[in-house]
Amino acid sequence: MPTVEYLNYEALDDQGWSVDDDDLFEKAADAGLDEEDYGTLEVAEGEYILEAAEAQGYDWPFSCRAGACANCASVLKEGEIEMDMQQILSDEEVEERQVRLTCIGHPAAEEVRIVYNAKHLDYLQDRVI
Repeated sequence: MPTVEYLNYEALDDQGWSVDDDDLFEKAADAGLDEEDYGTLEVAEGEYILEAAEAQGYDWPFSCRAGACANCASVLKEGEIEMDMQQILSDEEVEERQVRLTCIGHPAAEEVRIVYNAKHLDYLQDRVI
């Protein structure tokens, strides 16, 4: 079963970290963050990452659940996430900035690392509902 290691974008702000830091997850592991901000999820075959987070009791941001807004956006830091049909992200955001939508995304690797709650990134603001 794939494992998703996650980090809340708001925790980056609080800690003064950048989404581009190479050692982001090492710093998060040492920072004593609570489970809502940092941890791991097991994601069942065919299950979306957002669904897995909710099943474990987390309140991750979302709105449409259909890949038509950026509320559930995350930044993929390691591994691979396949998305069902999404219409809101540009090729540049997906391929170069590694943005993925957790409402329609499922892990395509055994281990995945994401920064969730990335809707706060400047370039996604115009697509947050």
